[in-house]
Amino acid sequence: MSFQNYLNTSLAERFSFVDDHLPTAPGLVVEGRLVRMIGMTLEVVGTYAPIGARCNVFHPSGDSVIAEVVGFHNDRLFLMPVGETHGLAPNARVMPMSGGVKVAVGFSMLGRVIDGRGQPLDAKGSLVTDDLVSLTGNRINPLHRQPILQPLDVGVKAINSLLTIGQGQRMGLIAGTGVGKSVLLGMMTRFTSADVVVVGLIGERGREVNDFVRQSLGEDGLKRAVVVATPADDPPLMRMHGAMLATAIAEYFRDQGLNVLLLMDSLTRFAQAQREIALAIGEPPASKGYPPSVFAKLPQLVERAGNGKEGSGSITAIYTVLAEGDDQSDPVVDSARGVLDGHIVLSRAIADSGRYPAIDIESSISRVMIELITKDQYQQAQKFKKLYSLYQQNQDLISVGAYRKGSNPEIDLAIQKQPQLMSFLSQAIDERFDFSQSLLALKKALS
Repeated sequence: MSFQNYLNTSLAERFSFVDDHLPTAPGLVVEGRLVRMIGMTLEVVGTYAPIGARCNVFHPSGDSVIAEVVGFHNDRLFLMPVGETHGLAPNARVMPMSGGVKVAVGFSMLGRVIDGRGQPLDAKGSLVTDDLVSLTGNRINPLHRQPILQPLDVGVKAINSLLTIGQGQRMGLIAGTGVGKSVLLGMMTRFTSADVVVVGLIGERGREVNDFVRQSLGEDGLKRAVVVATPADDPPLMRMHGAMLATAIAEYFRDQGLNVLLLMDSLTRFAQAQREIALAIGEPPASKGYPPSVFAKLPQLVERAGNGKEGSGSITAIYTVLAEGDDQSDPVVDSARGVLDGHIVLSRAIADSGRYPAIDIESSISRVMIELITKDQYQQAQKFKKLYSLYQQNQDLISVGAYRKGSNPEIDLAIQKQPQLMSFLSQAIDERFDFSQSLLALKKALS
């Protein structure tokens, strides 16, 4: 059946044609045509493809753009391009691609910087990969996952001792702009005891990608790391694929029995990319402009991290979450808190005071910490938080001289210990504290 004859058929006949002429046997596909493009959304008629399938959209010159099916209405498919759309013309040929979305992975990725398609961005030559895995991953029965039993050393004493992270835990790093998220990620990348580090830079400025690789990560940190970078000027689907590719690479190394640290900056940009796609295909906004599909995609992504089945490794994931305008009630921030196993909050007020990393101990929590630490560490951590909180609650009275020494012995102790507490929470960018050193520093601060 020609394309023109297809357009002249009724809707029922079109779907009958699809059922009759699109069996599952490979190679039997129907060519469609691009009939409309609004923003980044391509509307295609004349072909059939399921959600998530990929299609080639051909330029008049013969070159093609890869696009993914993100929705449909009646006989029309809605596609979102993975690459640039320059040169596409009305009535362009659209050909579905066979097979699901697979990505090439392997140990040769260590020390490399790649884009959302898995192509190298550095000048180190082509990649030699070992296997093909699904971009969307395979769901693990929650009852088959190994429990979180071992702490992960991230090299930052405040986190190791007061917010202990377990191997296979998923944490959020919540902060506004410019308070040191990328610097803290770089420190953990260099200092962690994990076997492999996978970094996803999603929707960041191109300059920040270069700065992170060269300065925050450094040559030594890059040796055991894979960096997936999809800058802000990439199409929204490419940004989403960057986050999914970083997770797929982490899953591959986990299945090899390795302990992986997955650092993703940021989960908010992933949500914003999905918002752009959903709004473009007509999904109504729900909470502050975010359609419901955004809050369905977030757990689908983060649930892929964690411990694997018995005998495999683990993925400890830390996702940065951008609190726009320092609003801790932002829908993405609130949703992330609900699907993650804890969160570390970076405070702008603390950063403005000159203390880095600017971790707000009072607002941060690790939900599995109690199962990983000794009774002695738990008591010391609770004492530290109590003294810190007491000082913060009475800081105004202390600053103006309204508090009289001796009025409250606990506040007196908090004032006395304040310099040691602040010193403990501070850490230079090139200074590493392993787990045992972190506990010794905590004990010293309280002694």
